[in-house]
Amino acid sequence: MIYLDNAATTYPKPKSVYQNVMRAMTEYGANPGRGSHAMAIEGARVIYETRELMAQLFNLDDPMRVIFTFNATDGLNQAIKGVLNPGDHVITTSMEHNSVLRPIKEIEKYGVENTIVQCAPDGSINVEDIEAALKDNTKMVATTHVSNLTGTIMPVEEIGHMCMEKNILYLVDASQSAGVLDIDMKKFNIDLLAVPGHKGLLGPQGTGALLINCDAEIKQLKEGGTGSESSSMIQPNFYPDKLESGTHNLPGIAGLNAGLKYILSKGTKSIYSHEKNLLDIFINEMKKNVKIKIYGPEDINNRCGVVPINIDGIDSSEVAYRLDTEFDIAVRPGLHCAPLAHKTIGTEKVGAVRFGVGPFNTRADVLTAAKALNEISGI
Repeated sequence: MIYLDNAATTYPKPKSVYQNVMRAMTEYGANPGRGSHAMAIEGARVIYETRELMAQLFNLDDPMRVIFTFNATDGLNQAIKGVLNPGDHVITTSMEHNSVLRPIKEIEKYGVENTIVQCAPDGSINVEDIEAALKDNTKMVATTHVSNLTGTIMPVEEIGHMCMEKNILYLVDASQSAGVLDIDMKKFNIDLLAVPGHKGLLGPQGTGALLINCDAEIKQLKEGGTGSESSSMIQPNFYPDKLESGTHNLPGIAGLNAGLKYILSKGTKSIYSHEKNLLDIFINEMKKNVKIKIYGPEDINNRCGVVPINIDGIDSSEVAYRLDTEFDIAVRPGLHCAPLAHKTIGTEKVGAVRFGVGPFNTRADVLTAAKALNEISGI
């Protein structure tokens, strides 16, 4: 199979990821932080080392402010619902995934205002438009770093500096950029960063993190066992325990540990260069077919990892089905959990076929995909 659905989850992972998962399951699969025996201590060590690796990759000073979550959605909910209170105002954009939009719409019921800033048809945003939406009660700006639909790279550093000047919190959804683009939380003035472990970080599903680079009060969304202050019925008020109730996904975090080490050894610049080169080849091949409509930025330097397309007269689901059954190529059709993004680019009624390249795709993969699209379109 040619796997081009890396925007949903990366496949395959580095071999070390699978090996670390199995090692955690078979050699030290105890409950980390809940015992003083050797297996529990080893599990706790792996978890702490993974916090350090995450802090290193994203330039966060304190590894204890790396909060493990089950995915980026989990982290985004924690950041949005844990920070915003009735009477606050939050700004976001029309290119967001539902993992940002739905929590914001949910807390609207409880008196949190929101403004959704309209993006351009290629998915890009002007920082001036975000600034124009500011109110006296604006507490947070929440944007994606890279659109999961168009691959559009947002100007997060510019937005971060604007937020810093206005004393507003900046939350970044790095679901499509973590592990691929350079993300420097201090340089970019990112206060809260939500990342999935199973996409660009090359870890297993069921892993992710929320990184905290601010002193804002963040309410926990759940309470329970933390392995600390067990004599008290009150939730601990220090990180990471405050936001990490219950048993950790130790095998998943062990796998994520290996994924992070792989990225740090390769470097995000190398990974991004490889993926951008594949996209450039793929897009240039598709441009030769007049029946294919390509969405997103024209300039390849403004795009990361993802390209959505449609073929004239053929439903996106049919295209994806034929790619799978006739050519053994895996992609994702439909609305991609981003209805406003589809409305922004004009595909809300038809959806699109999304191709997502990853670090292990090859030139042959994208050329084969382009040839398959030509056959499907009848050219």
